[in-house]
Amino acid sequence: MRLGVLDIGSNTVHLLVADVRPGGRPLATTSQRTVLRLMRYLEADGSISEEGVQALVAAVGQARETAAVERVDELLATATSAVRDATNGAAVIARIEEALGQQLQVLGGETEARYTFLAVRRWFGWAAGQILLFDIGGGSLELAGGGDELPDLAESVPLGAGRTTVQFLPNDPPSDDQIDALRQHAASTLAPVAERFASLPRPDHVVGTSKAIRSLAKLAGYPMPGWSGIDRMVLPRQALKAWIPRLARIPAEARQELPGITPDRTFQIVAAAVVVHQAMKAMDIDELEVCPWALREGVLLRYIESLSWNAVGA
Repeated sequence: MRLGVLDIGSNTVHLLVADVRPGGRPLATTSQRTVLRLMRYLEADGSISEEGVQALVAAVGQARETAAVERVDELLATATSAVRDATNGAAVIARIEEALGQQLQVLGGETEARYTFLAVRRWFGWAAGQILLFDIGGGSLELAGGGDELPDLAESVPLGAGRTTVQFLPNDPPSDDQIDALRQHAASTLAPVAERFASLPRPDHVVGTSKAIRSLAKLAGYPMPGWSGIDRMVLPRQALKAWIPRLARIPAEARQELPGITPDRTFQIVAAAVVVHQAMKAMDIDELEVCPWALREGVLLRYIESLSWNAVGA
């Protein structure tokens, strides 16, 4: 069957269409992204403005049309932190569901981390052993760790790249004092989380997902041969730290000239770098391996598992 996963995140509305079968690997056919950066539309009271809601509804409507053209059998629509945390979230969800013509699944932060961890586990396989996951979006940072398909510990903290840019880095480029304030806030937020994760066995693989981490790895990381014959990107903590002051001095419009920095990430990439670096420091991690699978693939995989085994021989 052909499935669609609509991921309504803090930065983008992303539709992934894939052909799936029970026990099989999802084969992606179409990927459509609409950049919104919803954090720009947050009002002082924490609500999403009418302009933001209209942009969101338009993007969702476009995704619905694409899903129809692609003859998607079932559309799995999910929303994460931007919609989840908005003070007018219930009204926004109602507008989205009207545009979709179906219900929307609003994922909690821990559930988001679990879906993403499942995707990472499937990508790396059982031989990867103990995995520690870092996943930064526009609104939140997810962390998960464990040795099985589902993590032993999964947490979400409000340290997303878009959220922290709005809160701490309003100037372009940001000042040193603003960078320091974000660094201290991230460190204090992550300290109790790191303490809880310290109870888990030391990870065999530390993995980073999300567009922001992939961008930072292209900027500050390096490729290494993978066991599947595909190069994997690695992001070292020290190299990331060295890039932060350089990134912060460059105006947002000029950052897209750097390797790996796409136009939709230029405003948020400094905050992403600061938060990811602080998370690696708090967890005593020297480098991240980048995984191309994340939340959308996790949602697909979880749905495939729910299909009847009898369908294999149907």
